[in-house]
Amino acid sequence: MNNTLPASAKVGFVSLGCPKALVDSERIMTQLRLDGYELVATYEDADVVVVNTCGFIDSAKAESLGTIGEALSENGKVIVTGCLGVHEDAIRAVHPAVLSVTGPQQYEAVVGAVHAHAPIDVAHDPFTDLVPPQGIKLTPRHYAYLKISEGCNHKCSFCIIPSMRGRLDSRPIEDVMAEAERLVAGGVRELLVISQDTSAYGSDRKYRTGFWQGKPLKADMLGLCAALGELGAWVRLHYVYPYPHVDGVIELMRDGLVLPYLDIPFQHGSPRVLKAMRRPAHAENVLERIVAWRTALPDLVLRSTFIVGFPGETDEDFEQLLDFIEAADLDRVGCFQYSAVAGAAANELAGHVPEAEKQARWDAFMQLQQAISAARLTRYRGQTLEVLVDQVDADGAVARSYADAPEIDGLVYIKGPGAAALAVGEFCNVTVRDTDEYDLHAVLA
Repeated sequence: MNNTLPASAKVGFVSLGCPKALVDSERIMTQLRLDGYELVATYEDADVVVVNTCGFIDSAKAESLGTIGEALSENGKVIVTGCLGVHEDAIRAVHPAVLSVTGPQQYEAVVGAVHAHAPIDVAHDPFTDLVPPQGIKLTPRHYAYLKISEGCNHKCSFCIIPSMRGRLDSRPIEDVMAEAERLVAGGVRELLVISQDTSAYGSDRKYRTGFWQGKPLKADMLGLCAALGELGAWVRLHYVYPYPHVDGVIELMRDGLVLPYLDIPFQHGSPRVLKAMRRPAHAENVLERIVAWRTALPDLVLRSTFIVGFPGETDEDFEQLLDFIEAADLDRVGCFQYSAVAGAAANELAGHVPEAEKQARWDAFMQLQQAISAARLTRYRGQTLEVLVDQVDADGAVARSYADAPEIDGLVYIKGPGAAALAVGEFCNVTVRDTDEYDLHAVLA
């Protein structure tokens, strides 16, 4: 009888949810690759399948449960992790055959479960040299998400993130910078900084000073952004709360260290609704800050997200929201209809809005914002912009400007002479010829 373990096994991986979950997947996959596992793209080729779930809203939970069921049907050996994993009983009630269930950020437990159910000989290390220094990435080679912290200290009534991912836990600044350096050395041209609350970075550690390149570096948002800006890549900030120290980031943007782009989840424009949401900012103060930021930095692009149909939202509240987005004149906006989340405090609020009314308000919101976005884009006509190329084909290229985060914002379509000869991940200058509701249309400058 031969008890020798195989030198390798094949793992299938399905990653659901937000960019923060995507980074979790990348970390798990990198460790599995280092351990000698081969990553495959199909159920039938895998010895075991890992599903990294999302559990933020009911539709995401349904998608996660459906994906687990599909993996079980197609493969039979499934390990579950991620945000939905905090509800192990609910998962096993639907899919009792799953091999293991863990919550978010439990990287070692997931890797351990893979080793248990698809064991290999780890005495040798034949694959280490095949893993790039920046690790396994699920994004294209030229951009990457850089997660600077886990968890959140806010207690927003519609959100259960703290119960799933815990309180704020900032990564040591030297670790963040080391990862950023590896990514840039590996060909990344754009770093997308993500967390649950980027503005709060380092506050849980009392902004403990770290060391990078032999020099002390304060572990706060401004110190981190300034250091990242020295690496020569675009630095784009997501999930920024408008605390007073964000004013300092505007200065870094003026100095060219950080892209003049802020992703701030305002969520609403009615003070009454914001209070019910337990949001840490007020609409009136935000409008004043926006005016000040744009006075200091006219090219600043602001992206945000909003919720319509929150419990207790009246017609007057919704009108205040519409007034707010008109006054704020935001460049990029996403809007969601409120959806109850199991365990969220908002479920207990009175005055739940009927589904038909939610839809009507969403339609009105998006119609107004589309007009605002289209008007904002017209200022680029005739301008020359630096863009980062994402795709190239025989007809031309698709790129993004500083105003465009991947997958959520607009695109720059480049046509004409030389466009088809561009390379993915290349920076180039273009002249904007036309604009529409969301995108720019340009030629090489």
